[in-house]
Amino acid sequence: MITKEHSFLREGYSKRRRRMVIVTMGLLLLTLILSITMLLYGNTRYSVDTVVHVLLGKDIKGATFAIGSVRLPRMLIGLLVGMAFGMAGNTFQTILRNPLASPDIIGVTSGASVAAVYCILMLKLSGNIVSIVSLVAGIAVAILIYLLSGRGSFSGGRLILVGIGMQAMLSSVISFLLLRANQYDVAGAMRWLSGSLNGAQMKNVPRLVYVVLGIGSILLILTRHLHILELGEEYAIALGLNTNQTRVILIVCSVFLVAFATAVTGPIAFVAFLAGPIAKKLIGAGNPSVIAAALVGASLVLGADLIGQFAFSTRFPVGVITGIVGAPYLIILLISMNKRGVA
Repeated sequence: MITKEHSFLREGYSKRRRRMVIVTMGLLLLTLILSITMLLYGNTRYSVDTVVHVLLGKDIKGATFAIGSVRLPRMLIGLLVGMAFGMAGNTFQTILRNPLASPDIIGVTSGASVAAVYCILMLKLSGNIVSIVSLVAGIAVAILIYLLSGRGSFSGGRLILVGIGMQAMLSSVISFLLLRANQYDVAGAMRWLSGSLNGAQMKNVPRLVYVVLGIGSILLILTRHLHILELGEEYAIALGLNTNQTRVILIVCSVFLVAFATAVTGPIAFVAFLAGPIAKKLIGAGNPSVIAAALVGASLVLGADLIGQFAFSTRFPVGVITGIVGAPYLIILLISMNKRGVA
C-alpha cells in the first residue's frame, strides 16, 4: 500500500529528475549552438549549407581551409577541454566538499604550467614534447600534493591548504622563469599561460576524445560513489564504501583530465572552478552533476572564445575572458564562506 509519505517522496524524486533532464538538454542545446556559431563566424561568415558541405568532404575554395583546418579543430578542442575541466573540477569539489577545491586553485594546473614554461623558455622545445612533459608534471604535482596532505586520516581541508601553498610556490617559479628568459621567447610562453585555442590542431583531437570519453565514462560509473563520499567520511564507511580506493581512483581520473587538457591548450583559468557550482545550481541538489558540469565547462570555453574573438577590437585568448568572469566569483565565494564560517 502506497502511503501519502511514499507518494510525496516519489513526486519529489520525479520533479528533481525532470529538472535534471530538462536542464541537461538545455545545456546540450546551448553547447550545440555555440559549436555551430564557432564554425559559422570568423574573418569570413559562411552559411550553414557551406559548413555542412565542407564537413561532408566537399572542396570549396577558401571555406575548406577556414572551416576544416582552423575553425573545426578550434571548436572541437574547445568543446573537449571544456568538458575535461568541467568534469575534473566538479569531481574535486564534490570529493572534498569545498567549492575552493578546484584543480586550478590547488596547484594541479600550475604543475603542468611550470613544466611547459621551462620547456619553452629554457629548453627551446615546442609541439608534442611540451604537451607530454606538462602532462607528466601535472600528474606528478597532484601526487605530491596528495602525499603531503595524506598523513594520518584523509583531510580535504588539509589537501586544499597544501594545494594552495603549492600553487603559490609554482606561480613564483613561473615568474622566475619568465624573468630569466630571453624577452623574445617570453611572448610564446605567455600565450600558452593565458590559455588559448589559437594553436588548435586536428591531430590533438583524437587523443582528447579518447581521454574525455574514457575517463568521463569512469566518472559516470562512479557517480553513486562520488555522492556517497560527499556525505562525509563516516557515512561513506558506514555504507560500506572503500573510501581510500574510491577517492584515489576519482582523483587520478580528474588529475589526468586536467593535466591532459592543460597540456593541449594551456591553463584556461577558472573553468574547472566555475563549472561544478553552476551545474549543481542549475540541476538542483542531489542530482548527478557529471554530465551537466561537462556541458557547462564546454559552454564556458566556447562562449568565452567567441567573446574573446569578436566582442572587442582586440582579440583575447579564451583564458583571459574566463579569468575576468571567474575572479569576481572567487572573491564573492571567499567573502560568503567567511561570513558563514566555512573552513
